[in-house]
Amino acid sequence: MSVATQIISQDEADIRLDRWFRRHFPNLQQSMIQKLCRTGQIRVDGKRAETNTRLEPGQVVRIPPLPAAPEPKPIAVVDPALSRDLKKMIIYQDDDLFVLNKPHGLPVQGGPGITKHLDGALDALRFDSPHRPRLVHRLDRDTSGVLLIARSPGVAAKLAASFRGRDMEKTYWAVVAGRPLPVEGRIDQPLKRVGGDRGERTAMAERDDPEGARAVTDYLTLDHAAQKLAWLELKPITGRTHQLRVHCVAIRAPILGDIKYQEPDQNDAFLATIEGLSRDLHLHARALHLPHPSGGWLTVEADLPPHMADTFQTLGFHAAPARPPIRKGR
Repeated sequence: MSVATQIISQDEADIRLDRWFRRHFPNLQQSMIQKLCRTGQIRVDGKRAETNTRLEPGQVVRIPPLPAAPEPKPIAVVDPALSRDLKKMIIYQDDDLFVLNKPHGLPVQGGPGITKHLDGALDALRFDSPHRPRLVHRLDRDTSGVLLIARSPGVAAKLAASFRGRDMEKTYWAVVAGRPLPVEGRIDQPLKRVGGDRGERTAMAERDDPEGARAVTDYLTLDHAAQKLAWLELKPITGRTHQLRVHCVAIRAPILGDIKYQEPDQNDAFLATIEGLSRDLHLHARALHLPHPSGGWLTVEADLPPHMADTFQTLGFHAAPARPPIRKGR
């Protein structure tokens, strides 16, 4: 390889120089990047640069001769049926990202015994891009709704930073067993992970438990069926694993169909009182309000999955259809 130059793109703004090299040359070790910077072989706009230099769009990076890269992995062949299904899930797309309405029951990633999952099919959304789309966050297998997919590594980094910085406003809908009192409020209950391997789960923790992590959820009762079932709007302020499911148990209103976390004589007892209700998990990621990586704000809503729509109809809950995506302030 001879000396080359590359211009920093808009979606790579503010990335560290060493991370930029690892992104474009994944076989290049950190020690080699440090040496090339120290000896002046890597330059930015013709000047020496440290590995932690933050890059700006339009800057020119000098790339010295590098070790030969391994052969790129071939683009995965996606099952045609899954590819068609994945494209039907798209509820918003632009040059930076996709937003999907993930169906109930589809795993986001692989695991023991899982051969069909969303991450394994993302090559179907490459279209003409050289980049493989990337997951930005996760939803449980049995949770439906809004899921963000980045179309390039730079966008993925920006969106991940927004999640870490809590700039994302996430709204979930759930049908729960019981009617919480008070009907709205904040759940501030530490959580911790217990168990191991496939039996690992989330549990409530004491406030002085060193293994506990603060977890906060705001909730609002949108409707109820007598005192037996309720429709909640949930807004997680923090992002702990299974936070919403365990927090609903904490207010004695477990999510309908949540076999893993239900309390005895709550969930199943109420489910049995109404014939024909689905026993699937009734938790849906309804909306995301987020800073768009190219500027402004994006708001996207997702319609209910079929089993929750049927439950809403049976209980007389009236949910408005998802509004079209809104992009403001570009």
